[in-house]
Amino acid sequence: MTDSIDITAYSDALVVLGTAGVVVPVMRRLGLHPILGYLAAGAALGPLGLGTLKDSVPLLWWLTVVEPKGVAAIADLGVVFLLFLIGLELSFARLATMRKLVFGLGMAQVVASAAAIGAVVAVLGVDAKATAVIGACLALSSTAMVVETLSGEKRIATAGGRTAFAVLLAQDLSVVPIFLLISALAGEGGSVLGGLAAALGQAAVALAVIAVAGRLLLRPLFRLVATLRSPELFMAAILFVIVGTGVVAARAGVSMGLGAFVAGVLLAETEYRKAIQSIIEPFKGLLLGVFFFSVGMGVDPGEILREPLQLAATVAALVVGKGLVAAALARLFGVGTATAAEAGMMLGPAGEFAFVGIGVAVTAGVVGAGTAAFVLTAAALSMALVPPLVAASTRAERWFAPVEPPDAPPSPPQPAGGHTLVVGHGRVGRVVCSLLAAHGRPHLVVDSDALAVARDRLAGHDVHYGDAATPAFLISCGIADAAAVVVTVHEPAVIDAVVGWVRVLAPEVPVFARARDGAHARHLYGVGVTDAVPETVEASLQLSETVLVGLGVPMGPVIASIHDKRDEFRRDLREAARRRTDPPPPPPAAGGRDAAA
Repeated sequence: MTDSIDITAYSDALVVLGTAGVVVPVMRRLGLHPILGYLAAGAALGPLGLGTLKDSVPLLWWLTVVEPKGVAAIADLGVVFLLFLIGLELSFARLATMRKLVFGLGMAQVVASAAAIGAVVAVLGVDAKATAVIGACLALSSTAMVVETLSGEKRIATAGGRTAFAVLLAQDLSVVPIFLLISALAGEGGSVLGGLAAALGQAAVALAVIAVAGRLLLRPLFRLVATLRSPELFMAAILFVIVGTGVVAARAGVSMGLGAFVAGVLLAETEYRKAIQSIIEPFKGLLLGVFFFSVGMGVDPGEILREPLQLAATVAALVVGKGLVAAALARLFGVGTATAAEAGMMLGPAGEFAFVGIGVAVTAGVVGAGTAAFVLTAAALSMALVPPLVAASTRAERWFAPVEPPDAPPSPPQPAGGHTLVVGHGRVGRVVCSLLAAHGRPHLVVDSDALAVARDRLAGHDVHYGDAATPAFLISCGIADAAAVVVTVHEPAVIDAVVGWVRVLAPEVPVFARARDGAHARHLYGVGVTDAVPETVEASLQLSETVLVGLGVPMGPVIASIHDKRDEFRRDLREAARRRTDPPPPPPAAGGRDAAA
């Protein structure tokens, strides 16, 4: 049994997982971005770093990556998951508004950057074929790093974030023509234009198949799985969709990430978006860590020591020159100065495709090994600049924004932001949502009954499927930015779980909960709700109001007395909750149902 185990695979997995467990806490403690830690760890523990000494120092066999290809295969899934999650944040309507930026600005950026980089490389004496490949590969930016950093800073929906993402989408689409260019330069025969047309047609058919099949099958599939109330099956369905659409796209010559992105866009318009986000987020974080580690493995410390000044000059020229090209083109396409500068700073560094494209070119004999080592090291070093450049790009708006004259009137105060999270969309939840809508209050309503959610969606209600008694789902619903949480479900255990996790994740957010009776309301005050509304008390107050009005008592005094009585009940229940000595129950590890009656 032991002889059949591939120890090499396990040793590499231990190195990467150990890095993830150590790097993230240390980098956060130092106030640095974890991506930088992954890149540094990959360079140090990769085959070009300490891995070169593993034969002479046996202990390093367990501390370094022995088979980088195995790590790279897993790392690619990180980008696939990332693009799937980004697709979940978009929709076809939002993509339609970006078509000018994708097919206009994005494609212009790829062509102009490739030409500019190629011209500089040619001046340095590199042959024409290698020049074309290097220019085309370095013209692309890092989708994984830019989008991950923007997502972490919640800037993907800003003007600069949307502009940069549109260009990154165009760059993903340009991967197929670049591969065809490498094949043509390698002398594999065939017409370049004919091959390009065939490949683009095949890619378009594949994406159309994914889109049509997704429209017809994805919602019924997730509805069926959700009704089974099995988190494991729901997770399996998500993984099947992500990997399946990625494989279909890859077989058509398009990147796996682009296929997963289309699937994410399709699911963004369904009621399962929030639940899917909450389940996939942990996978994405770990796999992206592996990806950044694999990028770091492409850094050759020996190359840095041999030519430090040339590398520094190359990285600076690449980041500045490519950023200026992107910013200038963005201005030509009508993008504001501040937004163009912001996007240019994000798009300046090289991307992960440089390692793939130039690696293929080296195998085909188009690019020399020495040239490739220098270029890839420069590319990896430039990618290490993505987090600080994205962070610095936030200042572009202040640098380029017009200065208001001293006598300009002050800006009107903005209304308090934040949405109200309504848990449960039964008879009580529907009334709460209708009144929130009537008063113009933004709200997000969730329910764990898949069939009820499907019926409500058909009736025109924007309800999302998911279990609000789990912390991951509450985070995906933006609990940290919520203005309030309203729990309308009737199961006491579920109410306790929701309130418990809200108090852990967002202690300052007010929580309003439905209660069965006075005793239940007293319990809810004890576990941390801001206000509880017992149904029996409210029924008695409504009945009293009806009786008094029926007896001829004026409406004004009746309403005042009802309000006074309600306040009296509330004071008594809160005082009784404060007198309790037993501690509130901790939030459970797993959630329950949140369907309202």
